[in-house]
Amino acid sequence: MENFNYHRPASVDDAVKAAKAKPDAKYMSGGMTLIPTMKQGLASPSDIIDLGALKNAGVSLGSSLVIKAGTTHAEVAASADVKKAIPALAGLAANIGDPHVRHKGTIGGSIANNDPAADYPAACVGLGATIHTNARKIAADDFFTGMFSTALEDGEVVTAVEFPLPKKAGYAKFPNPASRYAMIGVFVADTAGGVRASVTGAGSGVFRAKDVEAALGNGFASASLNGVKVSAKDISSDLHASAEYRAHLITVMAKRAVDAAK
Repeated sequence: MENFNYHRPASVDDAVKAAKAKPDAKYMSGGMTLIPTMKQGLASPSDIIDLGALKNAGVSLGSSLVIKAGTTHAEVAASADVKKAIPALAGLAANIGDPHVRHKGTIGGSIANNDPAADYPAACVGLGATIHTNARKIAADDFFTGMFSTALEDGEVVTAVEFPLPKKAGYAKFPNPASRYAMIGVFVADTAGGVRASVTGAGSGVFRAKDVEAALGNGFASASLNGVKVSAKDISSDLHASAEYRAHLITVMAKRAVDAAK
């Protein structure tokens, strides 16, 4: 790990000022990805801007569910409001990584990092969430732009995620047994605007599963997915699973997600 300067700002404005003053700086929330990549020499930021002192954590429930960016996975999983409004989101958070990751990692850090196998991006896209930053609001469909890439501009900070309340939603994933990242994860939701289905772990980033959405639009039941076959084109293939196997798992996980939906 290379030497770096450490900053712990007490406000979002101070964090943004620090980032703009240091072009090679990196924000750190829980540090669950940044610290390991620095140890491996895959990242060498000149400055670390620790967002932990912002005290930007908590959940509020009204006409929508708002989760502040600094809320840990464990806090999302344990929240009575999350369990009441979107049980699938609480269940998703409860199965991220291991206890250490869940008690340090944050929802804001996860979506800003946008690992192609992370769970939260699937929930954001599957539910049609809105990402709040210090500067604007971004629809989840526009936020995730590619592998470890988002619509965030230089210095921009995620402050909260706002989820509309679905009629029903469910999430199912086939986890890597070591990392607990999704080899395939599918989030389905029956929303006021129609059925949404998103997939993580299958490619360079989260994406909408249009074939799944079309089938479930005819009836929000796992039986509606009988005969649906997802193309293996553009699906990831690696030592853990072939593209064909992952494509098959998308339908399998979609059925499980629908069966688990509440």
